[in-house]
Amino acid sequence: MHYQKERNYGCRVSDDWEFRGNKVAIIENEKIRVMVLVDKGADIYSFVHKPSDTDYMWRSVWGVRDTRKFLSTTGDISWGDTYEGGWQTCAPTAGNKRKDYQGAPMGQHSEMSTMPWDSQIIEDDPEKCSIKFSVRTYRTPFFMEKTLSLTKNSPFLEIDYKLTNESMSESDCVWLEHIVFGDPFLSESCRLDLPKSKIFNWRDVSLDGLPDNRLLAQKEGEWPFAEGPNGKVDMRKIPPKTSKLQDLAMFYELSQGWYSLTNTKTKIGIGMQFSKEIFKYVWNWQVFGGGSGYPWYGRHYNEGLELCTSLPDGDPLPNTDEETSAVKLKSGESIVTSLKAITYQSNAGVKEIKQDGTVINL
Repeated sequence: MHYQKERNYGCRVSDDWEFRGNKVAIIENEKIRVMVLVDKGADIYSFVHKPSDTDYMWRSVWGVRDTRKFLSTTGDISWGDTYEGGWQTCAPTAGNKRKDYQGAPMGQHSEMSTMPWDSQIIEDDPEKCSIKFSVRTYRTPFFMEKTLSLTKNSPFLEIDYKLTNESMSESDCVWLEHIVFGDPFLSESCRLDLPKSKIFNWRDVSLDGLPDNRLLAQKEGEWPFAEGPNGKVDMRKIPPKTSKLQDLAMFYELSQGWYSLTNTKTKIGIGMQFSKEIFKYVWNWQVFGGGSGYPWYGRHYNEGLELCTSLPDGDPLPNTDEETSAVKLKSGESIVTSLKAITYQSNAGVKEIKQDGTVINL
């Protein structure tokens, strides 16, 4: 874009940037700056609280790669080879089983988060900026649209989504917003808050039974306490990297659609406000220095709080009559929803996040 008006104040947006061979879009206001990897899944790679210079997003040790200059040695786990961290949109499958989708071979977290997306600036004004990203998947019949918006002096980013089944028949879908937070924002000074909900310690063949588990697989709990090998585990507390822990848990049957993560030392936090009718589950992926082998080798420290329509791979909760937790979309049917990613300040944690984005501190 050669003739877009440039500003150094108020709301700003541009998709005319490049980083390591990837087209990049940047949207910002006085309080927030967000960087999107347009050519790699429209991933939110950086989400910065500008007043404190805090980037909430976790970054893997290998970071962003120019995939034009990179060839995976196998086809089986290639998703992780280009996983830079941050925030991905994954659909219509998500999970580690890498099973076929209606006859199409499908890798971990499917294809949407590794594909190039289109971008279009919808609104560009000092009072409000909006940019729309869209993708049509190759191996599956889905079209995803997401629009990021900021208003002047607003402490939150609003994202509007529309996911459409373009198949001529009904299709299953697992839609995951793969949101992962990391250091230096993440530390043992952080506190996780959720509304009333249930906890299920997920069984994952890559994690179960390892000495770095703090949770007992396939055990249930009531927020904030999960079941561990030595009794109750307070999930509000974030262990240090020296704990060498890793686990996967599911939060479900949330009484309200929000969560928050607060660093009580720096007094900076981030929260999500979302539809609990659409995103029925929050996947809690925890790597607190754990994982001595591939792919982490004990190097990573992150807290995934991932919004999902379903459980991993569309599996049902054990001991239920459900055959699948995947969402079924008729031909031409769409899921339309929105969420807010909210920055705030607190030295104790959060009691509630209202639908308008207002944060009520403890």
